[in-house]
Order: sequence, then C-alpha cells, then structure tokens
Amino acid sequence: MNLISLDIRMLRSLISVVETGSITETARRLGRTQPAITLQLQRLEELTGKAIFIHEGRRLFLTSEGETVLKFARSIMTLHDELLSQLASPEIEGHVVLGTPDLYAAFMLPSILRIFRTAFPRVQVELNCSLSTPLVGCVKRGEVDIALVTRMNDFTGGQVVRQEQLIWMAGEQSTAHNESPIPLALLPPGNIYRDHAIERLEAARLRWRIACISDSVGGLQAAAFAGIAVTVLGRSALVRNMREIGIKEGLPPLPKVDLLLYKSPGATSKAAGALHEYLAHYLNLEDELLLGKELPLTPSDADMRTSSGQAGAKLDPGARPFEHGGNTQDHTLVEPRRNNLKPNREPADVEPAGNRRGRQSGQIYRPRERRPA
Repeated sequence: MNLISLDIRMLRSLISVVETGSITETARRLGRTQPAITLQLQRLEELTGKAIFIHEGRRLFLTSEGETVLKFARSIMTLHDELLSQLASPEIEGHVVLGTPDLYAAFMLPSILRIFRTAFPRVQVELNCSLSTPLVGCVKRGEVDIALVTRMNDFTGGQVVRQEQLIWMAGEQSTAHNESPIPLALLPPGNIYRDHAIERLEAARLRWRIACISDSVGGLQAAAFAGIAVTVLGRSALVRNMREIGIKEGLPPLPKVDLLLYKSPGATSKAAGALHEYLAHYLNLEDELLLGKELPLTPSDADMRTSSGQAGAKLDPGARPFEHGGNTQDHTLVEPRRNNLKPNREPADVEPAGNRRGRQSGQIYRPRERRPA
C-alpha cells in the first residue's frame, strides 16, 4: 500500500478558503501569498488523487470528494490544535512583548500567533509595531522581549529566520510607473527597502521622485491604491487591488532581504522562550508550499472551465483558477450538499471573507551623464 502524508498546512488552507470564500482573504489570514495558497490546494489534489473543486464561471464548488476531504480536514485540525493545547505546559504563563514592523504583523505573523495562543493560552503576547531600527534598540535595552525585524546594513546579531522577496507594487489600474520621473511611496530614510529601491533605479538610470513617505505600510499602500505612486514591499504584502510590476514595465529587479529574530538578554522566562521557539520554527518553513510560486492568476471565464467541460478539473497553472489581487467577493466558494452537483443547484451561503536617501517629498533625482571610458 502506497502511503501518502498530507501536510497539515494544506488542510488548514482548505478549511480557510471554504470558510472565507476567498483565496485573497485566506492568504491574509494565514500570512501567505495568494500563489502559495493556490499551490497548496493544487498539491492537495495531487496527493489525494481526487478533484476537490469544480469551476463554474467565476465560482468554485467543492466536489463530493472535496466535501469528504473537508470533513476529515476539520476533524484533523481540531485534534491537531487540541493536541498542541494539551501538550502545552500548564505552568508556562506570563507576559511577552513582541516587536515587529506592521508589515510582518499584518501579513506574516497572524497564523503563527494563532497557533501559539492555542498551545499556550496562559501566555499574554503584547504586540509592539514599529520600524526595524528602533526595535533592535528596544530589544537591547530590554524594552521588548523578542523582535522580528528586517536586517539593515549596520545590524549585528540576531538569527536569520527567513528571506522576503522585495517587489514593486502599484494599484490595479495605476499607470504611475509610466511617469517620468517615477513617483515613489517609500519608508523613511535609513530603511533598506527604500535603499534598495533607489539604488536599483539609479543603477538603471531611471528618474524618480518622492511622492509619499510613510512609517506604516498602510500609508504606502494608500498611495499605491490611489495611483499616485509606486511602492516597494515584501511579496507577502501583495493584497487585492494591488499588482506586482517589474521588468515588463521597465523596472529593475529587486533583491531579497533577511528577516532577523532577536531575543533580549533579559527575556529569560519560559513564556518568552516558547514564543521565540515557535517563531523561529514556523518562519523557517521556506518550502514551496509556504512561499509559493508565481502562477498566472488572471482568469477568464473560459480559462476556468475544462476543455472537455467536465467537472473536477485540477488546479493547475494553466487553468488560472484564481484572480491575483481580486475582490474577496468575486470568487464564491460553495460547500455543496449531496445533491448540489445538479445544474439547477443554488450555492450555499459562504461568508466572504547618503544624501540621496534623505531627499524630501517632491524632490527629483536626475541621473548624471556617464563619463567616457
């Protein structure tokens, strides 16, 4: 008998997609990218050898086999979370201050903190959102117990737990990248996201100007949503109504950045130790299922049907089943009853769920002419 093993993260993604009705919302809740969630569902179908979804227009329905998988997935996840809770040492309790930029707090940590809360219900986690440079100082002074930050050029110490790919982002309908100079929405001077963006543009001899400076991801996203600027963030922050732009749009490629995990010398409690271990473990999971691959995710109605018209099509890159950055209500995923595979079925209700870096806003950079060799 050929035994297979189902990754618990696949099952958690399946449940969340059904509960929220949205790949986008599931990615946000679990701190993953949309392509990563799509890849997990595809891999789940490959491992089970069964079609879990069928496509009808812009909607997804669970097949009867998918309903069975969902039923067992819920049971498995309940037992899994109960086990973690039972194994949690009852004497471990206390208060831990976790510092991190709001980018990671919103898009990377929610699922990990949810699991930690289940396992250690008597540990209170206080979240302190700030920029990476001040947070490292807070850890060293003992004002923060644990910090997850972006490695800056002058940082020392810390444990590298993950790498985040930087990407150019713009609003779905934005044409800001076509402007000259290119308007940028960036973090304040001294941040490596900003440094990489400016350095790459200057190396490519592209003119740019600062259109927005914000300490928070929300401010950068607002500028991008409004179409007044292009911004640079980690790929995990790619949300609906935003799109990734790059080489095809004439922008230079961006590098990856290291994420560092710090623990204050004074954070000696069992509670702080447990949270540090959980973060180090889960953030180190860098396989394909977690990080995902860039799949073509712009659908057309024809793309979301099989060539034969039969139900039960596999999720594959060619099928383009999910829209990247689409509205969370655009794609209703329905949990069927036994008789809802008939043409007249109605969907069940699902709740959708140096100086150059210090230039001020509006200041324009103009590349210098190259000297002859």
